[in-house]
Order: sequence, then structure tokens, then C-alpha cells
Amino acid sequence: MAKLDIYREYIQRLLKEYAARDLEEDNVEVQLIFDTEHDHYQLFYVGWRNRRRVYGPVIHLDIKNEKIWLQWNSTEDDIAADLVELGVPKQDIVLGFHSPYMRQFTDYAVG
Repeated sequence: MAKLDIYREYIQRLLKEYAARDLEEDNVEVQLIFDTEHDHYQLFYVGWRNRRRVYGPVIHLDIKNEKIWLQWNSTEDDIAADLVELGVPKQDIVLGFHSPYMRQFTDYAVG
């Protein structure tokens, strides 16, 4: 199986696991958005909590140039470490939520 296919599988598996254990509220829906053509993957909340709108990304991952870009993570979990545990090398993970300058000081790829 090609590296790109493996990364797609890992990302989808990881987001499904997060969605399954996440949020148990009747009025907030957990949505998984998998765009395998353009390689954009999101776990998203949509709904209402205490008369307030809940809407936004919880986790956003992209695949660009055979690297996994962690664009957004509003959880307390270390998703990059989860990807490494699945077998993704650190040099294939970009912490996109850090500025390009700051990425050089991480153990992960700069871009």
C-alpha cells in the first residue's frame, strides 16, 4: 500500500476513534469530514449548548506533499504523538498551527 493511502487510513481511523469517544450531548452533533480527493480531514461540532451556538472544527488534518499537516487541535490530546504511535515518522508530520519559524524548534517537520 502506498504511503499516501496509509496516511489517509491512519487519519480516518484516528478521527473516528476521537469521534466515538467524544461529546455525549443531545444537541451537539459530531461530524467527520473526509475529503479524500483533496486530502482534508476534520472532526467538527455542530449544534446548541445552553442556548449558545456550537460550531467549529475540533481537529483538522491535511495531507500535503506526502506529509500530514496538523492544522488545528482544540483537544487536550497530543494528536501528533498518536500519529507517531500509528507508525508515521516525525519527519512526515508538520505542526501547521505553529508559525513556520517556530516549527524548527519542534521534533517534527518544518513543512
